[in-house]
Amino acid sequence: MSDIDEPSGADQASVDPATPRRSGISRRALVFGGLAVGGLAALGGGALVYREIRRSAPPEGAWVKLGPIVPVPETSPRPMSPAFEEPGTDTTVAVWAHADDDIIFANPHLAGLISSGATLRTVFVTAGDAGRGLDYAKQREAGIRAAYDEMRGSTQPWDTAQLTLRSGARVTRFVPSDDPRLSITVLRLPDGNLSGKGFAATGEAGLTQLINGTVPALAPIDDGPTLDASRLADTVAELIHAGRPDHITTNIPHESAFARGDHPDHSCVGSLVRAVAPVAGIAPEAVTYYIGYPSQHEPVNVDGDTLDAKVDVYATYAAQDPVVTCDGAAACLAQPGFGQWLRRSYGKTEAELRLI
Repeated sequence: MSDIDEPSGADQASVDPATPRRSGISRRALVFGGLAVGGLAALGGGALVYREIRRSAPPEGAWVKLGPIVPVPETSPRPMSPAFEEPGTDTTVAVWAHADDDIIFANPHLAGLISSGATLRTVFVTAGDAGRGLDYAKQREAGIRAAYDEMRGSTQPWDTAQLTLRSGARVTRFVPSDDPRLSITVLRLPDGNLSGKGFAATGEAGLTQLINGTVPALAPIDDGPTLDASRLADTVAELIHAGRPDHITTNIPHESAFARGDHPDHSCVGSLVRAVAPVAGIAPEAVTYYIGYPSQHEPVNVDGDTLDAKVDVYATYAAQDPVVTCDGAAACLAQPGFGQWLRRSYGKTEAELRLI
């Protein structure tokens, strides 16, 4: 799911750094292996929850006006990118704001995609760091790799590479050593916070400020080259095109009525993808947008064994995240916000976005 970001400064002392534990559910092989794979894709959700949020009502993100995305120049054919990956069977490029948005909001489709043998190229735009720094972001990345291992049924190591794109951005890519049809690429831009105002530790700046022009550029938290709004849009377009997808999945965009109350980072990423997908050669009908936080207001549509398997994957991720951990399925489902989101997954087509 998307990040529920944590307060900076003195407020951070209220977060419970619970000891990570792994859930023992494991119905994955029975359930996800038999799921039908449709035209919809991955979910998402963030991992940072304050103690008071976990004990009370589910969070809602601030609604911040978002300016138009800087247009990407149309070049045909687009040149080969250093991020190019060999296309496989039924390829999906999934672009998310935070590591775990996919396993929260887009499962069970995500796991069905993996178990079907399809090709999945995942991109995480922000570090989901909550102002806590690179070490914490890397813990989240390790958690999402573990979750993918749970879904694919392997614990073989992942290879790591740094790539400098034609856009000038530097990204880190992880690929399972035994399964090159999967990859995870991270840009590690600073987390924008639930308020959309960023964190003091990263200059109180995030995607919202970049798109709105109130900051000229964002610096990745791993000291990569800074990205202005134009370079970010070009980077997202380049990564999508490099995956040669048949489908794209991403967060719900800001211009959709379903984005009200969502994490501002989700809205920014959804809008970025919606703006650049045509330039990358992807038709609007090939993109599926997953509702984030506001899915809690929709009817439950994930239950039974499918829910058990989804929670198992989430708990595997959470065991690596010292902020959001849950000791088994019941504890995961009892978390305000997370429990509601895990029981739901709603993908929307372009025609279903309810644009406002």
